[in-house]
Amino acid sequence: MTTSDPRAPHDRNPLREGMPADRTAPPCALVLFGASGDLTKRKLVPAAYNLALSRLLSQNSAVIGVARRPLPEFVPQMKEATAKFSRRKPLDEAVWNDLARRTSYVQGNFDDPATYVSLKAELERVDAAIGTGGSRVFYLAVGPEQMPGIVHGLCDAGLISPPSAERGGPFQRVVIEKPFGTDLPTARALNRDLLTRLHESQIYRIDHYLGKETVQNVMVLRFGNTIFEPLWSRQHVERVEITVAEDLGVEGRGKFYEGTGITRDIVQNHALQVLTMVAMEPPIAWDANAVRDEKVKVLRALRPIRGKDVLEQTVRGQYGAGSIKGDQVPAYRAEPDVAPASDTETFMAMRMAIDNFRWGGVPFLLRSGKRLRRRLAEVVLHFRPLPHRLFDVDGHAAGTPNQLVVRIQPDEGISLRFGAKVPGGGVAIRDVAMDFLFGAAFGSSSPEAYERLLLDAMRGDATLFTRDDEVEAQWAFIDPILEGWRSLPAPLAGYEAGSWGPKEADALLPEGARWREP
Repeated sequence: MTTSDPRAPHDRNPLREGMPADRTAPPCALVLFGASGDLTKRKLVPAAYNLALSRLLSQNSAVIGVARRPLPEFVPQMKEATAKFSRRKPLDEAVWNDLARRTSYVQGNFDDPATYVSLKAELERVDAAIGTGGSRVFYLAVGPEQMPGIVHGLCDAGLISPPSAERGGPFQRVVIEKPFGTDLPTARALNRDLLTRLHESQIYRIDHYLGKETVQNVMVLRFGNTIFEPLWSRQHVERVEITVAEDLGVEGRGKFYEGTGITRDIVQNHALQVLTMVAMEPPIAWDANAVRDEKVKVLRALRPIRGKDVLEQTVRGQYGAGSIKGDQVPAYRAEPDVAPASDTETFMAMRMAIDNFRWGGVPFLLRSGKRLRRRLAEVVLHFRPLPHRLFDVDGHAAGTPNQLVVRIQPDEGISLRFGAKVPGGGVAIRDVAMDFLFGAAFGSSSPEAYERLLLDAMRGDATLFTRDDEVEAQWAFIDPILEGWRSLPAPLAGYEAGSWGPKEADALLPEGARWREP
């Protein structure tokens, strides 16, 4: 076959793309609500294209966009966006043209029953022309306030059937974008509303961090290798450090950020999900319920931070003017749509404790912020120091405690730091690192998180999606912190853009320890 045939294998070895060919999605229609938004252009349609390029998207699948605005040029616009944002360039014209003939658009308001009548007619046309078999994945790339109305509209139009009807027949699934509420009461209300019309097995709450290869590899590193799991406990680990840092500011989303802050935007979801993967016990199997059961146990074992403990165990900060990569950037309060006296946090750090046998007494340090020195997400296990410094020379410590660094982004990989003897006479020890880089090891860039998660949703694999009790457990931990900040009130530390955050965060660390600065 030649690459002009859209059915041809466009990679000589599909395994180099990280997703083997036997994971091909079944025929279905992927319906994107909020199709005029950035998420559809930057992530969702490019992800569908990349799946098609890897021969993981069925030839009997279709993409249908739904949004309020009339978009007669929807397909050409999606082509332009895919050419720009796809991780695999240049655009393969044959593959795109094949996907484009199976892509369409429905315009209408989400609260108008006529929209769902039009969508039903389009789905019936697509089913007849392409053969999707009536299976559908509805992706709600919209705000949480719109989600229940869309689900009710789909159910009232007969576009979603009870899961009992799926046995051997077509399936209908709904992918929910974050935020899953703004606090515990709103998260519970959203869950209750969705579950009046859907079964939990039909709801896929997406957190794109869980689709990142390195996050998933934490579990393989731990549970697939005999050398690491015995060390992954309080007997050997002194502290665990999690960093989710961005060098960008609010990027024109001042109005959104004023009502959100870094804690709701990043910590409540992405950061806590990473923590569960690091701290969880081995699941009894690699399946959705077994994995999510163990993650929920971690969240429920987190020692609550409330009352005056909030002042001692958390730090909130806000960036001022500074320099990022040589460019001068404004303070948060100088950003568009931000109040001049705003007290919204753009940085949050906290010291957590997990009250269980594996991690009792081990502090978990977490920090996340905007306008930090560099874009970075990583987990660091700091191992305990040696009980006896055998190689101390003239009173000088030889080497530092070992570290295992899991880099989630941007340079995905794993690094083990340990001491080695410097060549020559005497015993001089220097820290060295053994590095594993995903790109170098597997010969290609890792699949985008949305590629993996879209494929899993179409295949019915909910392992990397969050469950209702997970979401509620996350909010149950975060809500008392937010309440403490409001009621005490908690101070707002300033930090210069381009730094690693406010110096006040250093007080959260054990005596003599420092945050890792890559």
